[in-house]
Amino acid sequence: MKTVTEQGKEVFEYGNKYWLMLDEKETKRVYPVKEVRVEEMKWRKWADDWLVHLISPNVYRTPREALASFDYIVREGKFGTVEGFFAKYMGAVAMFFISKRLKKRHHLQDNVREDLYEAVNEWVTAVGKHRLFMGGNQPNLADLAVYGVLRVMEGLEAFDDMMVHTKIQPWYQRMEEVIQKAVVAV
Repeated sequence: MKTVTEQGKEVFEYGNKYWLMLDEKETKRVYPVKEVRVEEMKWRKWADDWLVHLISPNVYRTPREALASFDYIVREGKFGTVEGFFAKYMGAVAMFFISKRLKKRHHLQDNVREDLYEAVNEWVTAVGKHRLFMGGNQPNLADLAVYGVLRVMEGLEAFDDMMVHTKIQPWYQRMEEVIQKAVVAV
């Protein structure tokens, strides 16, 4: 569906974006009750519409953090010396200022870490104390979506702060174990 935002920008929305196309037998196996499917779709959408928008303002929050983030990107990306120098310094400056615009666009608090902490604690609360993952004993697509968004911060100060100041660590470590087992099995 084509819609127009409040700012007059045309955007396309896909009504079935979070809907899995499964045959009837597979649907009953994966989603034994309708509420399970609805819950998974809700949190996948939340990860796309809210959680992902917290990443840039948090990893490029200060000039020092922006520089550290781009140092990591350049080091892991194996840039050449000249390309790495420009990517690191120009990228850090650009993303620092872009992150400020994103903070304003998404109506984030002055201390954007607070929004990140609230979001991941909201996720942990939704998973609850009586299940390992949103999907129960195994991760579902909502678990994978949230993990994927948070994983991009690994190795950065924002990630370390999140692990210290929220309750996400046990869930995140369980996800790491499941992902590692899946990678080894392949």
